[in-house]
Amino acid sequence: MSQAMWCSVRFRAAVAVSLPALVLASLSPAARADSPPAPQPAANSGQSALYRTGVQVASGVARPPAATALSWMVTDLRTGRVLAARNAHRQLPPASTLKTLFALTVLPKFPPQEVHRTAETDLTGLQPGSSLVGMKEGTRYTVADLWRGVFLASGNDAVHTLAVMNGGVPATIKDMQATARRIGARDTVVKSADGYDTPGQHSSAYDLSVIARAGLTNAEFRRFASTRTARFPASGGPGAFGIQNTNRLLVGSHGVVQYPGLLGVKNGYTTEAGNTLVTAAERNGRTLLVTVMNPQSGQPNDAYNETRSLLDWGFATSPTASPVSVLPSLTPARPTSPAGTPAPAEHTPPVAASQTSHVTVSGWTAFVFAGGVAAAALACALLIARRRARRQGGQA
Repeated sequence: MSQAMWCSVRFRAAVAVSLPALVLASLSPAARADSPPAPQPAANSGQSALYRTGVQVASGVARPPAATALSWMVTDLRTGRVLAARNAHRQLPPASTLKTLFALTVLPKFPPQEVHRTAETDLTGLQPGSSLVGMKEGTRYTVADLWRGVFLASGNDAVHTLAVMNGGVPATIKDMQATARRIGARDTVVKSADGYDTPGQHSSAYDLSVIARAGLTNAEFRRFASTRTARFPASGGPGAFGIQNTNRLLVGSHGVVQYPGLLGVKNGYTTEAGNTLVTAAERNGRTLLVTVMNPQSGQPNDAYNETRSLLDWGFATSPTASPVSVLPSLTPARPTSPAGTPAPAEHTPPVAASQTSHVTVSGWTAFVFAGGVAAAALACALLIARRRARRQGGQA
């Protein structure tokens, strides 16, 4: 057998030995770091109490007061310990509480002192009946003015203006959805930037709590969410006017007594969503977060009254009381590059391998394959060199 033929046989044998390992590895559920994450389910098999229906509270902890909200949750803001919940993952329209996700996504992108002159295109596309702060075409507003319009007046005109600055409403919706996935808000589907009732749009008390908790780590978010009154625009002028936060529990209005230590966050209302409210309050160095969605009592101010009762109960509960669950650790914000962010930690169990398997190649198996081929090539080279050396020695 010639040298070329012998080496060809040896090389094919090496490939034949290494290739099966490569194929087997390609069927492994392990994914490369740069491959897209496998889809995760919105719910689990019941291993987390937060996926159960009805009121959930740990054994030995006093029952929370009755609340008619279809979905609600009480959380310790610092630790992420969920003290109690009802239908925490029930998917419901969020109304303007979705503006918290808008703020979490867009607020870090523009400095508060940046000035924007309102154009006609900023105010087009607003849905009928939208809540407005009262922006005027041609008027100069700082970014901080716009955020006060979002948080205090729930102004969809301010939302649309910021969305246009962010590249447009469709791009902003895409960014918001990416933010929701990054922080583990998997019940949330975004169809509008401002929370206006849109088919297919929904969130949950769990998700809104996760969003608010992430937002409150941003000092600007926290400042705007707790602002009670402001001038719009703040620079004044003949067209300026006063605005007041529509969160009645924060300002004390419409028959609702102001709650001590309230940090605000966001309230909302639409025909489909009913009343929704995300609230944080601080007492004795402890901060609680309460989210209620669509109370059913039919009484005036029911979202505020039920939130008050749940806050009182939460503060009366020991900080060391056993939680129902614990929210995942907060992940750093990536406001300018939402695409390709890693899958967030969450309180659901790992998905079975059969659900996540897709073609991948592990680094070790690729190394074995390449090593086998390289070894065969090296063996051929050494053999040829040795035979040439022998031939040259016979001719000398």
